[in-house]
Amino acid sequence: MGNKAILFAVLIALLCSEGIAQNSPENRPPKVGLVLSGGGAKGLAHIGALKKIEEAGVKIDYIGGTSMGAIVGALYASGYTSQQLDSIFRSTDFTNLIQDNVPRSAKTFYEKEDSERYALTLPFENFKVSFPQAISGGQNIYNLLVQLLFHVKDVEDFSKLPIPFLCMATNVETGEEVLLNKGYLPEAIVASGTFPSLFEPAEIDGQILIDGGVVNNYPIEQVRAMGADIIIGVDVQHDLATRESLSSATEILLQINNYRTVNDMKKKSKTTDVYIRPDIDQFSVIAFDKGKQIIISGEEAAQKKLDDLRQIAQSQNEPPKARKGINVVDSLTVNRMIIEGNDQYTRGYIKGKLRFDLAEKISFDELRQGMSNLSATGNFKAIRYDLISNGLGTDLILKLKENQTKMYIKMAAHYDDLYKSAALINLTKKNFLMKDDVASFDFILGDHIRYNMQYYLDKGYYWSFGVNSTLTDFDSEIDFSLIQGNFDVPVNPNIQRINMDVTDLTNQIYLQTVLKEEFAFTIGAEHKFLNYSTRTLGQVDMEDENNDSSTNLRTDFENSNYFNAFSQIKLDTYDDKYFPTKGLFFDGDFHFYAFSSDYNENFSEFAVAKAKFGGVFSPINNLSIKLETEGGFKLGVSEVASFDFVLGGFGNDFVNNFVPFFGYDFLSLPGNSYVKGFGRLDYRFAPKHHFLFSANYANVADDLFRTGDWFEEPSFSGYGLGYGFESFMGPVQIYYSWSPEISEGNFFFSVGYWF
Repeated sequence: MGNKAILFAVLIALLCSEGIAQNSPENRPPKVGLVLSGGGAKGLAHIGALKKIEEAGVKIDYIGGTSMGAIVGALYASGYTSQQLDSIFRSTDFTNLIQDNVPRSAKTFYEKEDSERYALTLPFENFKVSFPQAISGGQNIYNLLVQLLFHVKDVEDFSKLPIPFLCMATNVETGEEVLLNKGYLPEAIVASGTFPSLFEPAEIDGQILIDGGVVNNYPIEQVRAMGADIIIGVDVQHDLATRESLSSATEILLQINNYRTVNDMKKKSKTTDVYIRPDIDQFSVIAFDKGKQIIISGEEAAQKKLDDLRQIAQSQNEPPKARKGINVVDSLTVNRMIIEGNDQYTRGYIKGKLRFDLAEKISFDELRQGMSNLSATGNFKAIRYDLISNGLGTDLILKLKENQTKMYIKMAAHYDDLYKSAALINLTKKNFLMKDDVASFDFILGDHIRYNMQYYLDKGYYWSFGVNSTLTDFDSEIDFSLIQGNFDVPVNPNIQRINMDVTDLTNQIYLQTVLKEEFAFTIGAEHKFLNYSTRTLGQVDMEDENNDSSTNLRTDFENSNYFNAFSQIKLDTYDDKYFPTKGLFFDGDFHFYAFSSDYNENFSEFAVAKAKFGGVFSPINNLSIKLETEGGFKLGVSEVASFDFVLGGFGNDFVNNFVPFFGYDFLSLPGNSYVKGFGRLDYRFAPKHHFLFSANYANVADDLFRTGDWFEEPSFSGYGLGYGFESFMGPVQIYYSWSPEISEGNFFFSVGYWF
């Protein structure tokens, strides 16, 4: 009996030891780590490789990546499938993301005018011109990643993600690598991909970080340290290029960066169990437009390793759980907003730019628009934000890094047939007198000296305050009959045309409130000094007396100061000022002239009202149709003709009530009231190149609306056939213009932004 008991005990012990052995670390299924290198656009090949890894049935236990490898890796680690990543990246406009193109709708009316006037803007501190640190702040990329990773917004420890994850960055001050495995995931992966000169450096926990690829572009050791037994690596980094391939500054910087990492990769590739190297040497790091081919290259490279991948899957002894994918969240509720880093700009200013209310459901598009509004100001070097659950909704922790540069020098050049050639130099100072303000002074040299001074205090949700002072000066040859019909000038049969000089000095003070950056209501007071004059009459008089035309006596038609109150309602959703493809436009303006120095002794109170409404739509790709209608009239019986409407010519930003009109030269069709219809076909036959056809029709006369003649068949018509080009200096436009009512046509030229 005793021997049987001993034998039974031995058998039990053997069975127990066998069970322990089967579950020992030596015999457990191997843990698989995935390493994804950086490589810019080449990193899209990771998506193709992931498709084949999924097809082979491999269960990924850990992921580590750098730069683009960090972005793809983080999205995959958070739960996206390779097919979802393919769809996301194929539908993404990387040009807009990288360049941080801010939509026009994100800019206030002041900012729209500012961005559509200058060709070059440079920081100007201590009387020294400097250059920006980078092309982009990475804001658009950050906005996209915040939305895509919203479902894991509360995961601060990246090892708690569906697949544990880490990424690498570089401390720009010490040159040391930085392991990022905790924090706010979008912030970490953006820091990992901040390529020097292309993106502004990121700041996390007091460290200034740039692209991890500078020192560790393939974090294989870090993934092994997470617990990986087998490493699958996808290497998309750039080899050292030949001189023929170094065609851009980005390529040269990448070459310098790769001196170290290319040599490191020779060692790291040998310690990678399944090394996947896509054939993508023909693509550049910014070839995002070739994304489809790059993804296919990743698939093809991984296909060659499919047998090895299947062996790994078999060794895991368990099929991976089916990845359900992620439904991208499209809305959220922000219950509380915490703002950090705003020393020079008030909470009201920042909240006013965001344009959404707390405790109300908003879309991610609205959140992205708010961040674009902040970015459009140029007042912040970096705008980062965390979205954290608080039980009832979401906390928005807005972390701002204010731009310490407060002064800028800006330049532009322009030519057109009215103002002639001109060069502009501008000095802009932010926080000029107080927080939230900006002062700007344009000095314009050329055929005519002009200036434009602006001061604007932006109060966000509340009434903003502005002061403008503008001097405009130009001359144009016009029919003498236009002057005779509007001013008390003697009839002279010897004169057919005269050269008229126009000088306008306008000073305004106003209040403005803005709704969603697209709608503005303005009220204010204005002083205007107006001078119309000519030398032609003086020359003719001297010729009559002594046949000597050398004396230049100036004759004034108008030389008065006017004081008025004004209001304006403006809606502008055009996506571009010069070549819009969509949007609506409305501009209603009312001026009441109460006082005058009365040079012509004919002043009595009067008002001028005018409005313009239009829209743009694109029925097919590359073709835009712009339709606009406008009109204006004078109220009152005053004989002052200085503010009558005068149609003719081509251009923008005309002073007073001068209105462009194809078919007629500048200042050709006068009247105290008018109606006008305008249409334009814009066909973009190549990037930045436009074929333009315009047509306009109008009635212009005195008291059109009182007599009902505004509703009659148009008396004047004109057409324009032209070419437009979006140059770095601004739009270039050339038009041939004609009208069936007159025998001669006109060529109109405009080069550069209008100012």
